Amino acid sequence: MVTDPRIKVFDTTLRDGEQSPGCSMNHQEKLRLAHQLDRLGVDVIEAGFPIASDGDFEAVKAIAAIIRRPIIAGLCRACRPDIERAWEALQHAARPRIHVFLATSDIHLKYKLRITRDECLAQARESVAFAKSLCPDVEFSPEDATRTDPEFLCQVLDAVVEAGATTLNIPDTVGYTVPSEFGDLIATIRRRVRGIENVTISAHCHNDLGMAVANTMAAIAAGARQVECTINGIGERAGNASLEEIVMALRVRHDRYPYETAISAEHLFPASQLLSEITGVPVQPNKAIIGRNAFAHEAGIHQDGVLKNPLTYEIMTPQSVGVPDSKLVLGKHSGRHALAIRCEQLGYQFDRRALDDIYRRFVRLADKIKHVEDHHLLELIRDTHKPAGSATPLFEPLPAAVSAAASAATPEPVRPFPMAPPTNAFGVPIPAEHHHDQQQEDYLWGV
Repeated sequence: MVTDPRIKVFDTTLRDGEQSPGCSMNHQEKLRLAHQLDRLGVDVIEAGFPIASDGDFEAVKAIAAIIRRPIIAGLCRACRPDIERAWEALQHAARPRIHVFLATSDIHLKYKLRITRDECLAQARESVAFAKSLCPDVEFSPEDATRTDPEFLCQVLDAVVEAGATTLNIPDTVGYTVPSEFGDLIATIRRRVRGIENVTISAHCHNDLGMAVANTMAAIAAGARQVECTINGIGERAGNASLEEIVMALRVRHDRYPYETAISAEHLFPASQLLSEITGVPVQPNKAIIGRNAFAHEAGIHQDGVLKNPLTYEIMTPQSVGVPDSKLVLGKHSGRHALAIRCEQLGYQFDRRALDDIYRRFVRLADKIKHVEDHHLLELIRDTHKPAGSATPLFEPLPAAVSAAASAATPEPVRPFPMAPPTNAFGVPIPAEHHHDQQQEDYLWGV
């Protein structure tokens, strides 16, 4: 039984992630993101595929020379020129790793490589042995492992362990497997591969069926102690397992996954934003952990619950992943509680009858414009309540009302609906130094 609670995080954003259409990065962009991955605390940075181009070679070489804490890995095919090129790029790293891969499934052997199983076995053994002669840390990946005959897969893994591989990475290259199946495969490898107790089992899952993270979690439960993933889940086709989702699943559900990573989770959102800035590829709003809507609430029932206790609808604090704060979005699904709170923040308090009147008009407006911003709400208040000099106002402005009303003529910039009073998602007051000005908050949300 594997008892080690430590899960190594192998980030392949700069290699597999960069292979996403439209996500290529130049030398300086790769180095910039590598620094952020170092701050994030990843254990391994796969810096690129050195044989692919001169630019990729130079980027891997620069990262290996400058980023000193994590292991720096370079990918190569199972052939001497690739391995030599990878080592040339990595040799000055503080902690280099050569990552060798070779397809093992029958469909790849027949149609892509056009070699037999015996030839594959010999090539895997010889390539790992050569890599080991150059670098003490060698990872081997049997490409398309989840569509490989398990008997043959174990033979290949036996051979590369004997040749000196220190990490066995099991890739679900085409996102074909399902969690129970992948967990069984990891368990089979642990039972049947000789010397497995001396190497690290890794999982590298793609998201073609939307199960990359689930498959990775199943691999961890079955004994894998390294996970290969990317920021924002970018990667070939439908992408890779998302680093931020794996890390936070382990943290939030520690009761079911009693494992630890070295990731500084407060750097997850900044890493996501930096990657989006570099590639120009935005994060989908509903992306788990780091999407714009991950800590946003519009439904009235949800808003009411979050205002009373954030734990009702948030299973982690936004600050724990580097998001400045939760936000409540005023839209047609919002309720009276959220509307009343926002009106108070703008300087107005209403009795129940006046609030009902405002609310009916607010819902009609929200049906038309989707999101009601502060300047819309102030205009609606002015248009709804225009008390005559002898009339009793239906509402009393708070001290801030005068300045709020005075600025209402000029529409305010779009901004998130803040919590009131300023607390984190567990109701703990946020120190003043953690408050973000509006420009910074808008930037972090990608608005």
